[in-house]
Amino acid sequence: MIYIDLDMNEIVDLRQIKYFLAVVETLHFSRAATKLGMAQPNLSMQIRKFEEALGCALFERTTRGVALTPAGAYLARRAEMLQTQFQEVMNMTQQIGRGEEGALAIGFNGSAMYGRLPLALERFRRQHPGVAVQLREMYAADQMPLLLDGTLDVGFIRDGTPTSGLKMTSLTREPFHAVLPQSHPLAKEKGPIRPRALRDERFVLFAPRIARLAFERTMEVCKADGFTPNISLEAPQWVTIVSLVAAGMGVSLAPASVNKLNIPGVVFRPLRSKGWSSVDVWTKLDPPNPAARVLLKIAQKEFSGGEPKS
Repeated sequence: MIYIDLDMNEIVDLRQIKYFLAVVETLHFSRAATKLGMAQPNLSMQIRKFEEALGCALFERTTRGVALTPAGAYLARRAEMLQTQFQEVMNMTQQIGRGEEGALAIGFNGSAMYGRLPLALERFRRQHPGVAVQLREMYAADQMPLLLDGTLDVGFIRDGTPTSGLKMTSLTREPFHAVLPQSHPLAKEKGPIRPRALRDERFVLFAPRIARLAFERTMEVCKADGFTPNISLEAPQWVTIVSLVAAGMGVSLAPASVNKLNIPGVVFRPLRSKGWSSVDVWTKLDPPNPAARVLLKIAQKEFSGGEPKS
């Protein structure tokens, strides 16, 4: 029940405002009681309590009915507005509870955006335009504390690792491709190439401190085919790595979706390997922001190729 404080001793129940407006509309206690589905003595008692709480009479009682006092006439004008505003507040509360209004803070690392994630975000924005979305690009390690303290609601990551206090949901797996300069002899190969064909090459990769599991999965592709890559250059972002490969500084292995960077001078070729990279999403174990749960559902449907339910 909702109450409005008037002084130290009296409070007004919002139901009393509803009763008051019913009497205002009919100017008759019996007809108002019938409309409200309650006994007339009970309605009269509620209006009397309302007047006592306000400290003034709202109606002039006569044998033929009632009339508004000046105070009652003023309250009648304002009470309808109050009731409308209250309903608007309740509607907005329900919309926020359904994830249709409010704000959503999203973290992501760069390569997570190379696949279907932008499509999921656009679908969410289109279906829930009342939610203000804030996007922050950052490494997975930087997202974790912000997710735990509530600064971020959702974190999209490449090759995430289980973390205490967070729920990780895998959205998709994708194979690795070889990243080659356009002039490389293997660039003209039509089918998948063996990782070992690159064993004598210099590799350009990101440092393991940036994304430990992503680095380990890349290394495993090579080790499973009998060699450890010679990493001659490290770079923090895939766009930099691919640009360095295009310049002839070495070769690399990347998740298949990285080929969407479309940087001139570089060729992507599929690998004959069982290795894979994942795009995952972190949330709290029980996300407090309803919009986070809505986005997660849309992302799962988008990455699976399904059609999210509205």
